[in-house]
Amino acid sequence: MRMTKREALLKKISTYQFAAHDLQLFLDTHPNDTETLEKMQRYQQMAKPLIEQYEAQYGSLSKRSGDANNWDWIKAPWPWESEEDC
Repeated sequence: MRMTKREALLKKISTYQFAAHDLQLFLDTHPNDTETLEKMQRYQQMAKPLIEQYEAQYGSLSKRSGDANNWDWIKAPWPWESEEDC
C-alpha cells in the first residue's frame, strides 16, 4: 500500500520527533553531553517546518497548536488513521 503525501509527511515528523525525544531521554542521564544536545536540537529544528507545513495543509496536530478555542482539529482524521479509514 502506498502512503499518501499526508501520511509521508506525518511519518517524517514522527521520525524527527522520536529521535529528539530519545536523545532527550539520554540527556537525562548525560546532561553534560553537548554533542547529543546539539543533535537533539537539530532534530527539533528539522521537525518544526514540517509540523508547520502539515498544519497549514491538514490542520492542527494537537490542541496546543493553532487557536486554542478552535476544536476543528478533532474533526479531522487522527494522525495514526489513514485517509482510507475515514
